[in-house]
Amino acid sequence: MNKLEHALKHQLNEDKAVKYPDFEEMWTRIEQAERSSSGLRGSSISAGSRRTRSWSKIAAAASLSVLVVAAPVYAAIHYNWGSLLSSKEGIQTALDQNLGQRLGQSITKDGVTLTLQTAVVDENRTVILYSLDVGKHVSTDFWSVKGMTLKGTNENSKEEEYNYEQWDEENQRYNGYFESDWVPGQGTERVTLSAEAVTATSTQDLEIPLDIGSLEMQSFPIGKEGMKKVEIRPFAQSKDKLLLSSAVTFDDPMNPKGIFPRIVAYNGTTRIKDLSGGTFGEPGEHGEYKMNQYLKTDDIAAGQTAFKLEYSKQEQNISGPWNFELELSKKQMESGTHIQALKLPLETGDTDNTIEKLSVTPTQIRLSIRTEGKSFRRQMPYQKYYLEVSGKTLEGRYFGYSKEDSKLLNLRFERPPGLLVNESTPITFVGKYKVTIHTEDKAPTLLTNISTEKQTLIREVGGYPVKWTYYMQGKDLYVETGSEDPHFGGINQTHLGESYDNLPGRPVTPGFSGDGNNKSIDVYKDFKDTEASVYMYYYTTDDPDKETRVQLQP
Repeated sequence: MNKLEHALKHQLNEDKAVKYPDFEEMWTRIEQAERSSSGLRGSSISAGSRRTRSWSKIAAAASLSVLVVAAPVYAAIHYNWGSLLSSKEGIQTALDQNLGQRLGQSITKDGVTLTLQTAVVDENRTVILYSLDVGKHVSTDFWSVKGMTLKGTNENSKEEEYNYEQWDEENQRYNGYFESDWVPGQGTERVTLSAEAVTATSTQDLEIPLDIGSLEMQSFPIGKEGMKKVEIRPFAQSKDKLLLSSAVTFDDPMNPKGIFPRIVAYNGTTRIKDLSGGTFGEPGEHGEYKMNQYLKTDDIAAGQTAFKLEYSKQEQNISGPWNFELELSKKQMESGTHIQALKLPLETGDTDNTIEKLSVTPTQIRLSIRTEGKSFRRQMPYQKYYLEVSGKTLEGRYFGYSKEDSKLLNLRFERPPGLLVNESTPITFVGKYKVTIHTEDKAPTLLTNISTEKQTLIREVGGYPVKWTYYMQGKDLYVETGSEDPHFGGINQTHLGESYDNLPGRPVTPGFSGDGNNKSIDVYKDFKDTEASVYMYYYTTDDPDKETRVQLQP
């Protein structure tokens, strides 16, 4: 089953009139959800927001702890990690070249053994591969390591840390992957890898009598795992796409216990697959856990499709601390590493986006790009990223902005096997699918005779016909926008009155640039008038065929 395994920290990444979700964190969670669908589960912890858990003396006495201290030992690392490294090709490449530091440290508590196997450390990142032996495996439970972090390091140097696990059927244990942006200095550094707990969770579900034929908000009591209720509202996004916008309310909004709820649909015993673009974990105004999920309309049959609320339930918790004292070094990787300072425009005439640094290591290639301008314009205009290196094309991933420099974003490219790179190797950056932000349209859209009846009008925005649909539901005004022209990217958010700070609409659906979906929904709570002048903050246009090419070296 597809189960989410990340805590919720979604805040909107632009300093607009309302707080949006952190889309980079959201993408991280989506990636982890994709991993979980193939047997991978993960958790993430930000470098600046950790809290330690104490554990009782009784628990300590009942637990057997074994710790073997390891210093840097370099040896051939031959271990079958299965598909754990399927999205981390560069780490597998390093291991195939015997580039790895054997750790061999174990801690056993309550019959569960966590073993650090190997470290791969270079100029870009520190990766630790581990195994988790839980004894008799129960197929309905999934074990994972929570709150894993490197301590004794410069906190400001850790942009991101995360880990995930995968069940190894052949060896009857879990394999795990931990990554941190922290890297040691020139010599060997002593650090502590610490985990808060090792836990087992199971997937539970509760049937929800959702009436898919009604577009009204529907509320259902839950009364399990601290969840009070779930509210679900269907939106017809198009003739072939249905949006389920839902929110789970907790007894204690500050402590949702990592249960990661989601709505699932079944036709008989067949689970219906969600369409792409869903989001999970955006916090509501009162601490609700908000979700947006898309379903194919043809997959849903009124009165025949069953809906359930799926969530995680903690079955066992072995509290820490699980502390490993390590000595890590990147010396082994230095011969295959080079860093080059650059000052190259992303495209001809572009003064806002500059490629500043190329960092090549045996496991990964990173690009640092500086973005200038107003905050909402500080985003990568191209949505797909590639490097052409010695006849091979590497696909990159966007990893957000630096904590230390809010104008500097990072792209990462895993190195495949057999790719030789040095200072004279030709490397070309290729950006595809351009998204352009437009702020020139300051004219309002007048909504008249506002009532519970859905009304529509067509207004041209940037030369594209945009359909505006508006209606009241209860005390709230809903405004939906979208265009049949795929080159129109969408309206990011609306507001009432000419001032940007005046009565902003609350987005029901967070939008992602370049996702091919230009439909958005804003809600205005407690709206009391029958007319409204609605303004746009900005809109975007999409050019899927647009491409830029920048030669990075030689």
